[in-house]
Amino acid sequence: MPVKKRKYVDHFEMVKDNDTWYPAPIKLPKMDPIQLGDIYGVLPFDGVRNPSGRSNTSHKIFIPYRTAANDWVPKVGIAESTGEAATAVQALMCPDLYDLHFQPFEVMFINEAGAERRYTHDLLLTFRSGHRRLVFVRNEASLMKPRTVRDIQAIVAATPKDAADDMIVVNANDYTRQRRENLFRMYHWMSVKDDEADTIVWETARNLRTLYFMKDLFPHVPISQARAFQACYRLVARGHIHANLDHVLWEHSQIGVAA
Repeated sequence: MPVKKRKYVDHFEMVKDNDTWYPAPIKLPKMDPIQLGDIYGVLPFDGVRNPSGRSNTSHKIFIPYRTAANDWVPKVGIAESTGEAATAVQALMCPDLYDLHFQPFEVMFINEAGAERRYTHDLLLTFRSGHRRLVFVRNEASLMKPRTVRDIQAIVAATPKDAADDMIVVNANDYTRQRRENLFRMYHWMSVKDDEADTIVWETARNLRTLYFMKDLFPHVPISQARAFQACYRLVARGHIHANLDHVLWEHSQIGVAA
């Protein structure tokens, strides 16, 4: 008896071979870092290492930023991860910050196996007081490893004493996805200067006894809701208004005047 021809296609015939035995994404070949050309009116990236090459584990972020050291002229910064970018953006909103460098310099250190390793510092912050601080950004899983702790100690020992006054370790897991998004939007609205709106919203928030949600401010200010919304972001960035940044910062967010 002849075998009848199937009127359907088996599921496994429609799936790529890689997916049938290994569900993880295919590891892509390494690509060269992105090289930006000259941008009119923008200072180029000046780090010792360009970290923008392809990665399966982290997002590479290009950040245009301004500091007093560069007379507020925009400059290109490249962060090796979203945690590093969020750390930099939070530092840039600090009024005491004078300058910031991405990938400022490299050091050679000896790891626990006795091998010589090269490490590029993530960030270098310079404050108006002259204090210089190096920032080491790493995810929590890595920071919990004893090997990472020993590597950090070796990096600190290998870093020249005149390179910075101190070094801090930042847990990238402290910057949740929503906190990062809020920080990026806060930094964007900080670049939009509107002193009138900021003053009106701040004075209203201080005197409003029924302030619970951001939207409670809008009927009491003589400006558009859009300007008031942007002013709220700037006031949160300056620490005048507090909010939970691990949730979406919008008109239904609970806010309050900082003590």
